[in-house]
Amino acid sequence: MRFEMRSPGGEPERLQTAFAASVFLLVVSALCLLPPGRRARAHDGAKGPALLEVGGEVKPGSEPTAPAELKVVSYNIRYRAGDDLKQLIKLLKEDPEIGGAQVIGLQEVDRNKRRTGNVNTARQLAEGMGMRYAWAAPPDADDDGEEETGVAILSVFPLADVTRVLLTHEGPEGRRRVAVGATVQIGKTNVRVYSVHAETRMPVEKKVEHWQAVLEDLRLHPEAAGAIVLGDFNTIKGKDVKAARSLFTREGFKTPFADDDTTWRTFVVQLKLDWLWLRGLEARSSGIDKEIDLSDHWPLWAEVRLPKS
Repeated sequence: MRFEMRSPGGEPERLQTAFAASVFLLVVSALCLLPPGRRARAHDGAKGPALLEVGGEVKPGSEPTAPAELKVVSYNIRYRAGDDLKQLIKLLKEDPEIGGAQVIGLQEVDRNKRRTGNVNTARQLAEGMGMRYAWAAPPDADDDGEEETGVAILSVFPLADVTRVLLTHEGPEGRRRVAVGATVQIGKTNVRVYSVHAETRMPVEKKVEHWQAVLEDLRLHPEAAGAIVLGDFNTIKGKDVKAARSLFTREGFKTPFADDDTTWRTFVVQLKLDWLWLRGLEARSSGIDKEIDLSDHWPLWAEVRLPKS
């Protein structure tokens, strides 16, 4: 059975055309109201340039001279936003332990997600601290139109050869994880830095291959005088911790933190999930700032002696 709506002049086709045009205009108007960055997204996880972003600047006249020692911080911020982000900027500037770092590696850094107000967290942090930044994220496994949670490097020194490293293997429901790598140019000395966010629910053998993806990228940068690999490795179990220690020690890395130094807590449970690995660099002092409770992780910091150029 077919029903037909006719105009007084008996012109059903004209009505259908007008109705279709109205629907089209409504759809276009709705798309125009979406926040920036929602309409054009990279769906290909291996090739998506939209999921790698570099920006920020140091104010003229405030470019630091090359120091003898470099302060480094690693912190999984657990998608902080709003007032928490303002407090984090203040802590990274003034806190007795993590304040004043020249290089900062962060994990769980949102961009264009509803839970954090559809803002660019890495850019906000860099602007608030007068630093440069590089941010990267994995492909959106949910395909819900939101950017994934990513990783970032902040630096007062220039960043070169920025790389998005898609870590090997998928996690639950096809979820992927990434690292971001950059060469930090400290005067005439180049230091290769990676911020890593590894998968949680994955066999230890796959986690090792996860981390090896970062080391494979590092091998492409033999000109670097030193290397720093930091971040949330999600070493949930004791065998994960031992595997991380074995792999990075075999590759010539050292860490100032013991295997039982906990970096994450929930209720009464505390675990070692976060690492800060150094190669070609010597840690002069280090610590885990357990007074900072913005996240379920605690930030790690180290002051390292730079190699001669």
